Amino acid sequence: MSRLPVVVVGAGPVGLAAACRLADEGLPFVVLEAGDRVGAAVSRWGHVRLFSPWRYVIDDSARARLEAVGWKASADDATPTGADLVTDYLAPLAAHPALAPHIRTRTRVQSITRAGLDKLSDTGRGERPFAVWVQAADGRREVIRARAVVDASGTYDTPNPLGAGGVPAFGELAAADRLHYGIPDVGGAERDRFAGARVGVVGSGHSAFNALLALLALPVGERPRVTWFVRSRLHERLFGGGDADALSERGALGRRMRDLVASGRLIVRESFPVVAVEAASQGVRLHPEEGAPSEVLDVVVVVTGFRPDLTITSELRVALDPAVEAPVALAPLIDPNLHSCGTVPPHGFRELGHPDEGYYTVGMKSYGRAPTFLLMTGYEQVRSVVKVISGDLASASDVQLVLPHSGVCATDQIDFLEGSVASPERVCCAPVGDDAEGSPSGSAG
Repeated sequence: MSRLPVVVVGAGPVGLAAACRLADEGLPFVVLEAGDRVGAAVSRWGHVRLFSPWRYVIDDSARARLEAVGWKASADDATPTGADLVTDYLAPLAAHPALAPHIRTRTRVQSITRAGLDKLSDTGRGERPFAVWVQAADGRREVIRARAVVDASGTYDTPNPLGAGGVPAFGELAAADRLHYGIPDVGGAERDRFAGARVGVVGSGHSAFNALLALLALPVGERPRVTWFVRSRLHERLFGGGDADALSERGALGRRMRDLVASGRLIVRESFPVVAVEAASQGVRLHPEEGAPSEVLDVVVVVTGFRPDLTITSELRVALDPAVEAPVALAPLIDPNLHSCGTVPPHGFRELGHPDEGYYTVGMKSYGRAPTFLLMTGYEQVRSVVKVISGDLASASDVQLVLPHSGVCATDQIDFLEGSVASPERVCCAPVGDDAEGSPSGSAG
């Protein structure tokens, strides 16, 4: 089985970092990407600027390989857009001769199993290779046998629904043409859809901040009437750490949002969990829980976070936390019900593995529904995972992770978490070393 390749699912930043590490170890590998190019998911939010500068979004192994062939990195302190990340980093990396022959785009993974076995079967399970069932865009189907699988498929294709409670609101699916999931390109390709419209934005993270600020940055004659819907109550900590944030762009984003709310230019509807969506004249009507008035809009931007697609591993033995949907050993380290400071201790292959040994969840997908992933975390994850696949247990176990502090650590976060935290002791925790993490969903950086 050692002659079989390692399959990497996803050719985003973390998947390509895994490919670099596998090339470093001289291990055979194949990278499978559903999109038509590397970084396909990142390209879909290419108009959005990261709040992490370049020095935090380039993997060390990738940097070394690129610089060896004459590639010049952008200034470390500059902050790229998603499009910059793809054009200036991921595309050159994928073209590197150590990676290019092993990357297959337009190839969707449909399922990952143990060869010839379903989830129930015990006999010889650990000795069986993985079977990765794929279908190419031209219809060709194939089963690839693998010694290990590194799942860096992310979460972008599975956004959380508009409805409160984690399920689609009544009528949400039928109203899909009036809903936009993710941060729209209101200054570019989608400008006509939003100019002068009645727009609702549902969500309370940094992705929502980006959407709201972009909408209200349109010229006066095109500026939409924007309403911000927050499921719980507004809370000062929602706006982040400000000047105390080690990522200055993240802190500035929160300050701009706080100033926008204070200016009165934005209509805010607090305590508005959407339970139903219905067609209205030239738009949709949002219905909150009983007792609050509904709202009629032309289009609704849904930025409520993302969740992992668990269907491709339905016949593998995986162990996921029932709440966070992250690997069980990682979940307590990132669960927002337990941590408001963004503290994430170093973690590697042990926290990312599953009962079916050799399958590892990495990158954004490893965080399940937790909204605090940073690329630096993913890069160290795949370094550890690849080291253990190569048989270097000592290096795999020596995990190092120092992350920029968010500047937020509050025992009154219970309001923001809608009453889900039982006690202050479960909320506030000391940073790991000098820095800790607190990145929102949709940041990617």
